[in-house]
Amino acid sequence: MSDTTSTGTGQAPESGATLVADKPAEKKAAIIGRSPGQLAWLRLRRDRVGVFSLGIVLVFFVVSMLAPLVELIYGYGPTTNNSHLLNEDSLPLGYLGGITFSSDNASNHMHILGVQPGTGRDMFMQLVYGARTSLLISLSATVISLVIGVVIGIVAAYVGGWIDSFLNWFTDYMLAFPFLIFAFAAIPIVNTWLADEKGEVSETSRIWTIIVIFSVFGWMGTARLVRGQVLSLREREYVEAARAAGAGVNHILFRQLLPNLWAPILVTFSLSVPATVTGEAALSFLGIGVVEPTPDWGRMINDSVAWYREQPMYMLIPGISIFILVLAFNLFGDALRDALDPKSTK
Repeated sequence: MSDTTSTGTGQAPESGATLVADKPAEKKAAIIGRSPGQLAWLRLRRDRVGVFSLGIVLVFFVVSMLAPLVELIYGYGPTTNNSHLLNEDSLPLGYLGGITFSSDNASNHMHILGVQPGTGRDMFMQLVYGARTSLLISLSATVISLVIGVVIGIVAAYVGGWIDSFLNWFTDYMLAFPFLIFAFAAIPIVNTWLADEKGEVSETSRIWTIIVIFSVFGWMGTARLVRGQVLSLREREYVEAARAAGAGVNHILFRQLLPNLWAPILVTFSLSVPATVTGEAALSFLGIGVVEPTPDWGRMINDSVAWYREQPMYMLIPGISIFILVLAFNLFGDALRDALDPKSTK
């Protein structure tokens, strides 16, 4: 009896010890097996504001990129004029700018956000295609300016010497240059060069002019950020090991240093896009950006100035859309920064 009891008593702690020992081992293995990107994604998923903001941004992206499909499903174009939807003062018939969810009207179609005063165009489709224009310009200009800023920042910090001094001076000069004054002067001149025999500038040419202007004036902040990061990274052990192994400058810059800069670059990108959205809308509002008949949020706000007293919805709809998109981008940028660098909040 004593042997049986002692044997049973001896086996139970041994089995229990094995189970207790296995749990920390499994937990430790799970943590070690996650990459920095996976850990950042887990931190981002826990941020409800960041996830909700990302969802709003993705909705804007998907709707704007699929604008032709939305038009096909909706059944009404963005530039279709319909004076039958307006009264004798060129104001929309009905309530809140002609909002109707019924096809029992002169256009035989619903208008879920109403119609524009003066033209009778559908506001929903103008908003969808306006988002496409704004995001196309903003994303293209931001990507180009980021590439320029990253290259200049890496080269300046790694090479050093007179090249670093010259690039720093040039960056300071560009930062001191007034953007709006240059845009007012340059865009009309460039459009004059690009005009055809009738004096008209194509939609593509106007959009590319705005993209180039924003790219020229949008790289300086990225260049300074990247330069500061590279100054602290160029003396690290893995860079010294690459030099000792005979790696070339291009390999060290773009294979060793650049992969360690993705976190600040992504954060800069997420915060630069909304700034470009508001800048593009400002140029169109001032009449030197996108013009008729291309749908654009800034141009819509510019056109609504003449009607804001009689029809405030014409101004509120694009204005609120810009506010929501910019706010969502900024909140997502903050959440992304905290996820990639959790120590920044401490």
